[in-house]
Amino acid sequence: MAFPILSAQEAAELIKNGDNIGLSGFTASGSPKVITEALAAKAVKEHEAGRPFKVSVFTGASTNNHADGALARANAIARRTPYQNTPDLRLRINSHDCHYFDLHLSELAQKFRYNTYGELDWAILEVAKVFENGEVVLGTGVGNVPTYAAKAKKIFLELNTKLPEGLYGLHDIYMPLDPPHRREIPIYTPSDRIGHPTVKIDPSKIAGIIHSDAYDGIKGFTALDDTTLQIGANVCNFLIGEVRAQRIPQEFLPIQSGVGNVANAVLFGLGDAKELPPFAMYTEVIQDAVIDLMRMGRCKFGSTCSLTLSDAKEAEVLDDLDFFRDKIVIRPAEISNSPEVIRRLGVIAMNTALEADIFGNINSTHVVGTRMMNGIGGSGDFTRNGYLSIFSCPSITKGGLISNIVPMCSHIDHTEHSVDVIITEQGVADIRGLDPVQRAERIIDNCAHPMYKELLRDYLKLGKGGQTPHHLAASLGFHTAFQNTGDMRLTDWSQYA
Repeated sequence: MAFPILSAQEAAELIKNGDNIGLSGFTASGSPKVITEALAAKAVKEHEAGRPFKVSVFTGASTNNHADGALARANAIARRTPYQNTPDLRLRINSHDCHYFDLHLSELAQKFRYNTYGELDWAILEVAKVFENGEVVLGTGVGNVPTYAAKAKKIFLELNTKLPEGLYGLHDIYMPLDPPHRREIPIYTPSDRIGHPTVKIDPSKIAGIIHSDAYDGIKGFTALDDTTLQIGANVCNFLIGEVRAQRIPQEFLPIQSGVGNVANAVLFGLGDAKELPPFAMYTEVIQDAVIDLMRMGRCKFGSTCSLTLSDAKEAEVLDDLDFFRDKIVIRPAEISNSPEVIRRLGVIAMNTALEADIFGNINSTHVVGTRMMNGIGGSGDFTRNGYLSIFSCPSITKGGLISNIVPMCSHIDHTEHSVDVIITEQGVADIRGLDPVQRAERIIDNCAHPMYKELLRDYLKLGKGGQTPHHLAASLGFHTAFQNTGDMRLTDWSQYA
């Protein structure tokens, strides 16, 4: 069957104000490149003519500057979920120009299949190959494509010439039955394949093929510094200790790692931690460091939702697919982030925090409790269901003006009930089996920066009793001091005495 070939502008003209749109990809990988930019240009023209134009955008996770960036700059996004990390969109969210609701990544596909957020007018999917029967080979990120392809009224396919047809076989596309008919997801090791290498699309829904020619545009990580290197070393030393103590099996367990500079440093450290055996990953993103670990033989297999790689590393992988073909599988988000599978495999979950409080709660989304940073992403999926849950962050930021260990988190994404270990460059706080006061003492002693230890100990003395001895008026004293003076070190507990 011959499908129409359209320009990005022709495709954008078919999208109307108020439409719901599902985008392919996950953490930028596999996101659309050209239709969204044309849609942003259309929005600008409509606004200049005095007409409203906004669409609701549903994704797998974050996208890229071509999608979230362009649409946010044009103020063309009415509603957005489930995760984002584009500065322009962040500004729109925090000014309420865009209605963003945060959501665990494993949940969106099922909610969409039950029409929780309304019908899907369009899906825009990046693909590497289109077959005559409508099947497609996806790019480097899957996200929620199977559900969007099934639910969308019409579909645009962005055929990216940067993507080789050799990607065929890297994907494992599987969509579970919905409750009450769901059975177990039959993944028992990270390398198990249970689905199809392609996404099957009803050919009658394909409104057109639009050509593109660009990598995902993911920037490389900043160079590792002393702080991130020490965090990585502390994580590795902790894991080695757990294996020695037989609290982790000698053959080790699959690893999940979030994305970012701290996560990259942790993965870098695993390359040198030779006492740990070669390991597999069951994760949502594979980033540059994992590719290097595969080259070294340290990572033997990676199950993921996306290849979140810098342009240079993406080109390296795409040029050497024969090497990686038996080492990588790319799955939909509801499978890569499935609580059932994560619990079954015993995944070691390693994620990053914006701040941790002395009782073990984690804020991973909001700066000073109010300004959305990126979103919860998949950290909750893995934290709540992993064999072991580790959060890491630097003890301070902005040269010490901010302590990332605080009396009480200004926003809580992960509660003390889900957090096993907190790690900074200062050390490791294993808080398993401890009551709240014991946790506080260990986190202060092991993770807080020396310039904040006494302030945190003094806060603990202010406590008004009870199992968790908070002083409610003083509990956000660090944040209040920062808002008033720009320096958490200037917190004055005497005003609360």
